[in-house]
Amino acid sequence: MITALYAGVPVSDLDASLDWYTRFFGRAPDLRVGDEILWDIGPGAILFIEPNPEQAGAGRVTLGVTGLDALLERMRAAGLEHEPVATYSNGVRHVCVPDPDGNALALAESPDQ
Repeated sequence: MITALYAGVPVSDLDASLDWYTRFFGRAPDLRVGDEILWDIGPGAILFIEPNPEQAGAGRVTLGVTGLDALLERMRAAGLEHEPVATYSNGVRHVCVPDPDGNALALAESPDQ
């Protein structure tokens, strides 16, 4: 039985990425263990960044959210840009917010939200 998800995103510059992800999540990280910086993003779900210049830009993570428009507005106010919001045939709204390395962080909001 799987009880938790720890998703890692490789970055080229840990300090610059710490700043970007702090703005992305709207808060400081929850934990730092060596070179890994972690955010607790939900029950049993943690996203961490780690220095790995060779793999930086290859990450792909989709986060389910509620209040997508307000979240994007907060991110814009924090200086983060995103791609256009797409609405799929099932009503899911999806948007990619690429980090400075080009890792694809996507936000998806279900129509039930």
